[in-house]
Amino acid sequence: MTDEGDKDVDRGAGDEVDRDVSDQIEYGIDDRPPLGESTVLGIQHYLTMVGANIAVPLILASAMEMPADVTAQFIGTFFVVSGIATLAQTTFGNRYPIVQGAPFSMLAPALAIIAVVTAGGVGGAGTDWQAALLQLQGAIIVAAAVQVAMGYFGLVGKLQRFLSPVVIAPTIALIGLALFDAPQITTVDQSWWLLGLTLVLIVLFSQYLDLKHKAFRLYPVILAISIAWIAAAALSVDGTFGPVSIGPIELGPITIDGVLSGDHPGYVPLGEVTDTSLLLPIYPFQWGTPEITTAFIIGMFAGVLASIVESIGDYYAVANMTGSGAPSEKRINHGIGMEGVMNVFSGIMGTGGSTSYSENVGAIGLTGVASRYVVQIGAAVMLVVGFVGYFGQLIATIPDPIVGGLFIAMFAQIVAVGISNLKHVDLDSSRNVFVIGFALFVGLAIPEYMANFGSTLEFRDAVALEATLAPLLEADVIAGTVVAASLEAAMQALVDTVFIIGSTGMAVGGLAALVLDNTIPGSREERGLAEWDRLTEDDAEFETFWERWTGSDADTDRRN
Repeated sequence: MTDEGDKDVDRGAGDEVDRDVSDQIEYGIDDRPPLGESTVLGIQHYLTMVGANIAVPLILASAMEMPADVTAQFIGTFFVVSGIATLAQTTFGNRYPIVQGAPFSMLAPALAIIAVVTAGGVGGAGTDWQAALLQLQGAIIVAAAVQVAMGYFGLVGKLQRFLSPVVIAPTIALIGLALFDAPQITTVDQSWWLLGLTLVLIVLFSQYLDLKHKAFRLYPVILAISIAWIAAAALSVDGTFGPVSIGPIELGPITIDGVLSGDHPGYVPLGEVTDTSLLLPIYPFQWGTPEITTAFIIGMFAGVLASIVESIGDYYAVANMTGSGAPSEKRINHGIGMEGVMNVFSGIMGTGGSTSYSENVGAIGLTGVASRYVVQIGAAVMLVVGFVGYFGQLIATIPDPIVGGLFIAMFAQIVAVGISNLKHVDLDSSRNVFVIGFALFVGLAIPEYMANFGSTLEFRDAVALEATLAPLLEADVIAGTVVAASLEAAMQALVDTVFIIGSTGMAVGGLAALVLDNTIPGSREERGLAEWDRLTEDDAEFETFWERWTGSDADTDRRN
């Protein structure tokens, strides 16, 4: 089996543009560093997304009031699913070096489902957390099956003809900007010195010392996290950081009275690392048989749509960073189709879904490591250690301030990658400036408004959905009929969809830019489409796994 189908072809005059980007890449997509180096680099890729891949199961477990021993198995399942999904995507899907993990875009409908089930709104077998999880699994499986069809039947890829740099630039930028207020960064009791230490180390290694030694260029993230974690762990062991109030601290002639009392955000609970089983029993349908409720499926599908928009933005970002051509329609279709397959798999395993991870995209920019092989090695490691209970507990001890410092460095990189797409656009054009500015603004403002509501249930109350529907449902003609039930379900699904998509900044901004850019008059040169077409790979340049395995005629012609 060969990787020739994914290698860049001669682009003539456009090579200079691509080489400017590629010069920043230490290992390209098809490069295969030595196994030992690849293992460390692969683990580093996963460390960049560890905060999110643990945050999602912890949020869901808390909402379901899941027992502590089950929560450890729940977290381990997320890592196992992430490893398998990443291997599947990098081998059979779009073949970009993007880690797959738990999506925040599907978290809002998941929490809504849990809220309804645990409140007794929908019946289910077992305890409340089991009933909620089975309903969540059923909704993900069915909604993801639609995603599979959208990808492999080519529906998603057809959107590419409407995607200009004017649309892609704010969409990618909003992937990074959406995390500006992440609790790991803006929490009231932030440990700014620990966050600052992590951030300074990442910047120092990746920007200032990268030419001093190869290790600083390749491992800035893992070095920074390790140093910051060791410092936090040492301060936790000696009692400076801790969950218990401490007495006055003598600093020479100065005495500080208990300023570090309470749960310090930098506390590392080392004692919890072994507070779980060594090996976790993770297998399909481990929580029971998924249950299907139509209203939940519709709500979850809104989350899937938001995930698709974010993933397309990730594809373009990776292509931009690596100096590759913009993804072809064929590559996009296979990427989204495979994400759908892995979402179905995540439902079978009992997690909260799977999607491309923007954190991993930011890591490519920081480290210059875009090797598919490296990401696959990292995925294999995560797949194995996901079954080890101690691993999940150890990763969970990384304090939020360290994750916050990591977020600032990585998501700033993604914002810059998004903005860099504007080099293809006429920025003297007032229509382009308006579309870009409008998309960025609403992409930040509308999710901030939606943040006032904790769930879709609260948003339904805010728009007075029940009061609006009451006169219709009580009408003599439809009262108590199937039509009334269908109308109520349709209106709830519509409101839930508005809330879920409205809570996702890149979905709001991307859709706004898509509509405006394709309706406001503008030439192809003005919108950057002429240059974009030249840089976009042909469908023939991307080969599916089956084509590479059997050896297609197109592949033979290209090599000749």
